[in-house]
Amino acid sequence: MKNKPLDPNQLYKPCNLDHFHFKNTNELEDIEITIGQDRAIDSIQFGLRIKQSGYNIFALAPSGTGKLTTILELVAHESKQLDIASDWCYINNFIEPTKPKAVQFTAGKGKEFQLDIEQLIDELNVAIPAAFDGDEYRSKREEIEEQYRKLELHEINLLRDKALDTHIILAETPTGYAFTPIDDKNNVINTEQFSKLGKSVQKKYQDDILNLQQSLQKLLRQFPFWRKETKRKLQALNREVAALAVNHSIDELKHKYTEYPLVLAYLNDVDADILEHVSDFIPQREQAFPFMETPKETNPFKRYQVNLIVSNAEQKLAPVVYEDHPNYANLLGRIDHQAYMGTLRTDFTMIKPGALHKANGGYLILDARKLLLQPYAWESLKRILQSGEIRIESLERTLSLISTTSLEPEPIPLNLKLILFGDRLIYYILNQYDPEFQDLFKVAADFDDSVIRSNSEQDYARLLATIAKREGLHPLSPQAIARIIEQSSRLTGDAEKLSTHLRSIKDLLIESDYWAKFNGHDVIANSDVQQAIEKKIYRLDRIREKMYENIHRGTVFIDIENKEVGQINALSVLQLGEFSFGQPTRITATTRLGNGKVVDIERETELGGPLHSKGVLILSSFIASRYARTTPFSMTASLVFEQSYGQVEGDSASLAELCVILSSLAEIPLRQNLAITGSINQLGQVQPIGGVNEKIEGFFDICKEQGLTGKQGVIIPDSNINYLMLRWDVVHAAKAGQFHIYAVKTIDQALNLLTNIEPGVSNEKGEYPDTSLNGKIAAQLKLFNTIKQQFIATDRNKTQ
Repeated sequence: MKNKPLDPNQLYKPCNLDHFHFKNTNELEDIEITIGQDRAIDSIQFGLRIKQSGYNIFALAPSGTGKLTTILELVAHESKQLDIASDWCYINNFIEPTKPKAVQFTAGKGKEFQLDIEQLIDELNVAIPAAFDGDEYRSKREEIEEQYRKLELHEINLLRDKALDTHIILAETPTGYAFTPIDDKNNVINTEQFSKLGKSVQKKYQDDILNLQQSLQKLLRQFPFWRKETKRKLQALNREVAALAVNHSIDELKHKYTEYPLVLAYLNDVDADILEHVSDFIPQREQAFPFMETPKETNPFKRYQVNLIVSNAEQKLAPVVYEDHPNYANLLGRIDHQAYMGTLRTDFTMIKPGALHKANGGYLILDARKLLLQPYAWESLKRILQSGEIRIESLERTLSLISTTSLEPEPIPLNLKLILFGDRLIYYILNQYDPEFQDLFKVAADFDDSVIRSNSEQDYARLLATIAKREGLHPLSPQAIARIIEQSSRLTGDAEKLSTHLRSIKDLLIESDYWAKFNGHDVIANSDVQQAIEKKIYRLDRIREKMYENIHRGTVFIDIENKEVGQINALSVLQLGEFSFGQPTRITATTRLGNGKVVDIERETELGGPLHSKGVLILSSFIASRYARTTPFSMTASLVFEQSYGQVEGDSASLAELCVILSSLAEIPLRQNLAITGSINQLGQVQPIGGVNEKIEGFFDICKEQGLTGKQGVIIPDSNINYLMLRWDVVHAAKAGQFHIYAVKTIDQALNLLTNIEPGVSNEKGEYPDTSLNGKIAAQLKLFNTIKQQFIATDRNKTQ
């Protein structure tokens, strides 16, 4: 069995420059930012166009894939097909001021109505005072007041004449009226004179005065009724005069808004309220003592204002709203309060709209993660979607934390399409654990992380050109485009795919543009792109540098020269933020007579994850099924990742673990100048793993630092060949024969590379040649079984 290293051409898939027929990207036409997202685009278009309730959209993809850009572009296109959304106003409810009424207008009409009401009040502020300042009103008012004065004076005079007939006069005093007796010459009789009169005369005067006082009391009791009647006449006169000033203006508005029944009813209420509060329109004289005056509303005309919460007068399309901070108030709206004389007051003019109001009749876009982080925002949003109406109320009232009287604005009907976007994990968690989620978000738009490279390179070049133009960057040369495409494949970890993670690509373009300016280039060159890649790695690789330093100094044991029994170099990947790198790790194994168990020390110390434990359990099954099918499996093995002090997860080291166990079992040394990665199944087949490029480069860097010998290399699964996009220094080393990449399909091929011993093929009886590697392993297991049987026989003899 002879395994040859991979051809260097298999280690890297370069971009074919023959596909590019331009000098720089300024010659390329723009393209839509979204490429390779046909499934997601089709799903979004379906969700936007279907009108039934519940067909809201959840766009699921990692951040940076351009999903928000795609959504905005598609929604902007679809918004052209919808009518312009309505205007919404809140107006005063004169019967129940705590329950303002909502009025819907066609686009632009709400603003017009608001201005009309403002103009109406301005006109009435002039017309009403003018009407009350006219000669006609004054004469009518004076006539009514004169009638009252004449009536009062007439009745007093009648009583005065009646008193004179009995020689008594009615005199006015500072405290009211008084009756005084007089003599025949009409002179007032004083107290001394009165006492000299006869008893009968005195009694007659007293009786007459008593009767007159009773008549006066009756008359004085009539005065308030006459004053009230006069006041009613004045009020009627005021209403009549005010109506003449008001009705004409309001009738004009009624004629203008005949198609809005709510507006007509409102204008009738305004008309009645103005007539009831006509004094508010008449300038009042200043009080002598203003501090004694009862506080009044600072703006008595505020109750006639129109609170235009949504205006689409300037819009040409249906609204598209992206709410970046979707908390409770920003979504549902709020009711503001104003401090006034030590209290908080509010009214319908302090109602503020939320994103749901602004997007009503169109589209609302929200970040699912931000939405879920806001207290009660998610539950409130679901309640609104289910009820189909937007109800504004404070969060404290919703949670029943306060019981004070507040506004209860009339709910507004909801008619919009909601688009959420977020990570796939958020979608699947909501779908699994929120029973209402499936009823409200029936459309999932799943964005792809990558696109097939073979037929997308030209479109990708146009995409890069479009991003460069939008960001105001230098144009790119074909070589720079090719390098970015190759790096895009590297980001996906697949030589046959291109990344759709637009944020990473955009960042690379911006950084390449910086280095192009730094280097004095008018066009971004291949070298500028490469410099941007290398500089970014340099900014992030401090930890990698320290870890590799520990290996070079011998602090961490990694042997890359000798052959050792029960020892192997496995490969792992460490992800630190957006930077990942490979690192070799020594795995050791010991074997002994036992009961067929493979002891995973990582698992026993709770440092091994479930996937790693699964891979270890597969090893014992493979060994038993291949080498001990007809005999007891009498081996116990122990496995450990040396100098590992953290969690170990994944099964990509199971191939290395199997090789090191078999090495220990057969006492055959393994090459330490070869590192190995791969997953193994129960049939001995090698399965693909992730991070293959980083793993190879990690071991290469260690070997390069200590000196390449031409014998070092890495063993990978054969199924990972198409994923190779190695660094150029690794490819050049492979071309020069200084470093080798081997691909294997089975455990036998891996063992052959590591031991330089033929693994051997079993005969019809399942036996391997004695000199083969498998034969030596089977022989050792047979020896363990023989020893075990001897122990069992000895124990039986002792017990007998």
